[in-house]
Amino acid sequence: METLLSNPVPGLKINRKSEDSVIRFSENLLDSFQVLSKRVMDILLSSLFLVFIGLWLFPIIAILIKIDSKGPVFYKQLRDGQFNTKFYCFKFRTMTFNPEGQFKQATKNDPRITRIGAFLRKTSLDELPQLINVLIGDMSIVGPRPHAVEMNIDCERKYSNYRLRHLVKPGITGLAQAKGFRGEIKKEFDMRGRLKLDLLYIEKWSFFLDIKILFLTVKGIVLDNGNAY
Repeated sequence: METLLSNPVPGLKINRKSEDSVIRFSENLLDSFQVLSKRVMDILLSSLFLVFIGLWLFPIIAILIKIDSKGPVFYKQLRDGQFNTKFYCFKFRTMTFNPEGQFKQATKNDPRITRIGAFLRKTSLDELPQLINVLIGDMSIVGPRPHAVEMNIDCERKYSNYRLRHLVKPGITGLAQAKGFRGEIKKEFDMRGRLKLDLLYIEKWSFFLDIKILFLTVKGIVLDNGNAY
């Protein structure tokens, strides 16, 4: 089993030498003021977006989804949150409706993806309902992306430190996504890259890092690196 970090203790610093580096749990995450600032930003941004944009954009997307294919507008999937607490992550449905279908990662030119679904995934608009998760408190706007439970089980077998991603709330976007790791996880490099950046985020977290990640995420969506599908 590959090891990138040692055993975590929530709320404490993590010291570990591996690959010539030392990973530490950011002291900012122990600062109640900074943690409160992050939560206030989450509530403020998600509320403003849902009220001023979501109220007219969500109905438009919902109508397009219903016209394009049969099935519900929203899709929910069980995911692991902070400290591995399970929660339902909301998205706009982008695939043909199959209530009995088992988890299978979306691939390029996946026949399950609908026409409007392809557009929503390419622009990341399918993730907007997760602002509800943020408002509830299950997620943060910025943090490691929550993976499907089935994927977490597989990754925890491969990486003994993978559970460290769950020391913080999962996010709608994260450092890995800001650096171009979006869409399908095709090979080992993709998961290793995401994991390394997720752990770096936990090590270096600050309120201003979140702002930078938001800026880079928007920039990446506008420029489109072709990874989202």
